[in-house]
Amino acid sequence: MVVLGRVIAPFGVQGWIKLNPIGGMADDLAVWRAMPAWWLGSDAEGTEWQRYELEGLKPHGKGLVAKLRGIDDRTAAEAIDGSYFAVPHEALPPPAKDEYYWADLIGLEVVNARGVKLGSVAELIETGANDVLVVREGKTERLLPFIAQVINEVDVSNKVIRVDWEADW
Repeated sequence: MVVLGRVIAPFGVQGWIKLNPIGGMADDLAVWRAMPAWWLGSDAEGTEWQRYELEGLKPHGKGLVAKLRGIDDRTAAEAIDGSYFAVPHEALPPPAKDEYYWADLIGLEVVNARGVKLGSVAELIETGANDVLVVREGKTERLLPFIAQVINEVDVSNKVIRVDWEADW
């Protein structure tokens, strides 16, 4: 499962929910609408996912609002507030050249130009300017901007990201 975001609040009285998408996914509503079902879970690890069919989706402010079949009033929407929503990886369209799903980056080894292993991608942070890789090796944590000046190569098939970043930064 690929976590796409989180339910952040009920929206109105007819069961609509406000969504906080992650990883820039909100930019293409057609992709979201092409996914006929979403899965909701109480944690991002998805120990138990519940399937819901998508009935409606529209932009609202900086996020999205959605209507899921079976969530028909505010009380039902409140019951799923805070849930993560995800889809199976195979339900996503292939990413464009030089684009990646965050889920594909988690766990990749990060190596600098000198061949020094900096750690593995533990998570990503979405900021206003750019996304940031959280790279951990033991107790050391590095925050690397996911920008062309830092990222030399992303090789998902070989599970490595090559970067222009020194180990002591």
